[in-house]
Amino acid sequence: MPVSVIVEYVWISGQDTHHDLRSKCKTVTNLKADLSAVVPADLPEWNFDGSSTGQAKGKDTEILVRPVAVYPHPFIVGTPSLVCLCDCYLPSGEPTQDNTRFIAASIFNHADAAKHEPWFGQEQEFVLMQGDLPYGWPASGEPPAQGPYYCGNGALVSFGRKYCLEHYQKCLQMGLKISGTNAEVMPGQWEYQVGPCLALEAGDHLVMSRWCFLRVLEAASEPGLDINFEVKPKKGDWNGSGLHTNFSTNETRAEGGLAKIHEYFDRLKKTFPQDIVFYGGDNDQRMTGLHETSTLNEFTFGVGTRGTSCRIPNAVQNDGKGYLEDRRPGADVDPYLVTGRLFASCCDIPCPELDVMEKELRQGWMAEVAKKQ
Repeated sequence: MPVSVIVEYVWISGQDTHHDLRSKCKTVTNLKADLSAVVPADLPEWNFDGSSTGQAKGKDTEILVRPVAVYPHPFIVGTPSLVCLCDCYLPSGEPTQDNTRFIAASIFNHADAAKHEPWFGQEQEFVLMQGDLPYGWPASGEPPAQGPYYCGNGALVSFGRKYCLEHYQKCLQMGLKISGTNAEVMPGQWEYQVGPCLALEAGDHLVMSRWCFLRVLEAASEPGLDINFEVKPKKGDWNGSGLHTNFSTNETRAEGGLAKIHEYFDRLKKTFPQDIVFYGGDNDQRMTGLHETSTLNEFTFGVGTRGTSCRIPNAVQNDGKGYLEDRRPGADVDPYLVTGRLFASCCDIPCPELDVMEKELRQGWMAEVAKKQ
C-alpha cells in the first residue's frame, strides 16, 4: 500500500530572496519507503498562480515549480513529510526572471569551474523584531550603548536566545549545514553561520535556513515577532547586518594557498565596481567605514581586519593557506548572486548573465540614490 507523504514546496517569490519565501503542501504517493533516500527527481513538478506573487502577468499566470533539493520536514510531526526547495519556470520552460539560482548554476557548472572546487561559508546576521522595535528594546528611548551584547549572557544583555537555538536545532534536523550561532553587537541582533558548502549548495542551504527561521517565529507564542534582514534596521551608533561570505578553492586550501588568495585580491580590486552592485541595494547605509565595515568606493584587505572589504584570518596567514572573508555583502542579499559573482570574479569565470544583470541593477541602484538626494 503506497504511503502518503506531505511534501511542502518552497520557492523564492519575485519580491525578495530573504523574507518573501512562499510555500504550499502536496500529498505525494509512491515515494521510496526510506524518505531519506528521496531525491528531487522523485518529486513531481507543480505550479502556482504567479499573478498572486508578482511573478507573472497577462492571461497565462501559471508558474512551474521544480524541486531542486529535498530535506526532512522539521515542523510536521507524526506524519511522513518532506520539504523541498524549488526553482521557478514559465510554462515555456524558460526560467523566470527572478530565478537567480539558474544563473548561479550556469557559473558553477561552467567548464572551467569544477577544477576549483569552490567552498563557501556565510554568516547571516539579522535582527529579531517585535513590532517596530528590536526584540528586548525598551518601549521608549534606546538601550545602553553597544558593548555588553556581543556573545553576551544574561537577561540584561541577551534577547531572543530561545528562538535562535530552536532555529539552530531545526536546521540540524533538516540536514542543513549550519555551523554555529551567536549574539551580535546590537541588542536583539544575532548571527548564524551556514557552511562549508560546495558551490550551489551554499545558496540552497542559506535560503532554507531563512525559511526555517520564518517558520520558527510563525509558531512563537509571543505576538508580532519577525526576523529583519535589513542592512541598517536602526539608524545611529548601532551596527548594521551583513552576510559575510567566506570563500576558498582547492588552490587556496593547498600548500602555498595564501599566494592564490592574494591573486584573487588582485582580481577583486579590478572587479569591485561590478561586484558591489550584487551586495545589497541599501548597502551604502551600512558600509560607511564605521561599525566594522569598509566603504563602498574602494577595495581593501588586511590580516585580521574588520574595517576592510576582505579579511585574511590570522590562522590563514600563519598556515599559509585557507580561505578569505568577503565582508561586503549585506544581510538581505541574494546568496546565489553573491556566491556566483565572488567565484566568477576570483577565478575569472565567464558570467554573461551576471554582466547583463549588473547593468540593470546599477540603473535601479542609481535611481534609488537619486531619490534619496
